[in-house]
Amino acid sequence: MFESAEIGHQIDKATYKREEPQLREALLGAQYELLRQARTAVVVLVNGVPGAGKGETVNLFNEWMDPRHIRTEAFGQAGGDGRPDMWRFWQVLPPKGHIGILFGSWYADPLSDCVTGQDKRDRFHHRLERIRQFERMLAAEGVVLVKLWFHLSKKAAKARFKLLGSDPRTAWRVSTAEWDHLKQHDDWVRASEEALRKTSTAEAPWRVIEGSDPAYRSLTAGRLLLDALTACLQAKSAARAPAAAPAALTAPALDGRSLLAAQDYSRHLGRKRYEAQLEELQGRLNGLSRRLVDQHRSLVLVFEGMDAAGKGSTIRRLTQALDARHYRVVPVAAPNENERAQPYLWRFWRYIPHHGHITVFDRSWYGRVLVERVEGFCSQADWMRAYGEINEFEEQQHEAGAVVVKFWVAITPEEQLRRFEERKNTPHKQYKITEDDWRNRAKWPLYAQAVGDMIDRTSTRTAPWHLVASDDKLWSRIEVLRLLCERLEAALGATAK
Repeated sequence: MFESAEIGHQIDKATYKREEPQLREALLGAQYELLRQARTAVVVLVNGVPGAGKGETVNLFNEWMDPRHIRTEAFGQAGGDGRPDMWRFWQVLPPKGHIGILFGSWYADPLSDCVTGQDKRDRFHHRLERIRQFERMLAAEGVVLVKLWFHLSKKAAKARFKLLGSDPRTAWRVSTAEWDHLKQHDDWVRASEEALRKTSTAEAPWRVIEGSDPAYRSLTAGRLLLDALTACLQAKSAARAPAAAPAALTAPALDGRSLLAAQDYSRHLGRKRYEAQLEELQGRLNGLSRRLVDQHRSLVLVFEGMDAAGKGSTIRRLTQALDARHYRVVPVAAPNENERAQPYLWRFWRYIPHHGHITVFDRSWYGRVLVERVEGFCSQADWMRAYGEINEFEEQQHEAGAVVVKFWVAITPEEQLRRFEERKNTPHKQYKITEDDWRNRAKWPLYAQAVGDMIDRTSTRTAPWHLVASDDKLWSRIEVLRLLCERLEAALGATAK
């Protein structure tokens, strides 16, 4: 697929000198309009063979446009700190109105591992499919992807290395790594062709640029970026239709029973037994948490549930057993302005723990398929595709060594009302009850339907849901601790001593 990038494209100096100022002016104007509209972000991927002018093009983009509104990041080999491969790329996504230039990007490691034999073909294909899904998600969130591949034939690459190496001012740009890469040029081309074919999609196509002539390369790359900016600026803002009447994904039950209603809320635990079991389970959990370090694992805990179900008090009993240096609790509320300027999952990727650490989410990424679905804060298309995106998100955490444990803390409408009234009438608890809580309660049937769909579609083998009835708080706290210890023991391979 690189035939057209090996024919010796050239542009004469006079043409470049005439067109370069016009292109610069147009790019700068488009950049400021992108910033003014702040409707979308633009991510430019810069990949290709060594010596094809990738670095020069990145520098040129920053020279031609206002670098204050461009985030440029270069990536080497992944560090291996226990986070998923894609974690570092989520950290540098630009907010709406801005441009991100990723030098290397998420293609570098899969290609390198394929060529060097670290990954077999099925693993290579799996990583490419993950990239397709990731880019499809970014496009659905409104991110514009400009994927530029800079190519040189083997003959042209060798000639360029010799030219650079012969000049003391540029010799530093040609290291042993570049010459070693040239020896494997054919292998790199084969792997690159396959990667580009499998990941060049309608929403994120690859653009191949021949890199032998700097003038041709620069104008071509600049025009491609300008075309992408112009297209996204002229596109009409996508309207998000409210989901006032969410569609049911599960067939209505003829007997009227729901997943939440089917739980056993009668179980009860006395105070003495509770305190004895709490001490035993907290000690067990403490030992297991220390094993995370030895086994290069991490723990991600997700707590969801109806208002007043007891999530907060359960989390407090759990964290009492942990070393405060190795965990953090992330309370999730409505997204702020900065978070709304990013793809939906961005704010959760920031808190993924590295090896030996624990993150507890008090509410989580499931808000998209719960409150955002029920309240119409996103379109039906958004929350429908979120199930697959969430499963993929959790699968990546699992593959990186995280134990993902998810709890739905369940409560009956009657017990919720009793707790609401108690909060309203107790001065030091009144801060816990808001108008939103009463409003959400009025939509109980819609939330129950959304919870059933959520559990059916996101309870996976690697990250299953645990439903814990919580009308009796003492029983539910012990049940959460017990289930958590069992999951950790199964994942870590042995019971803590």
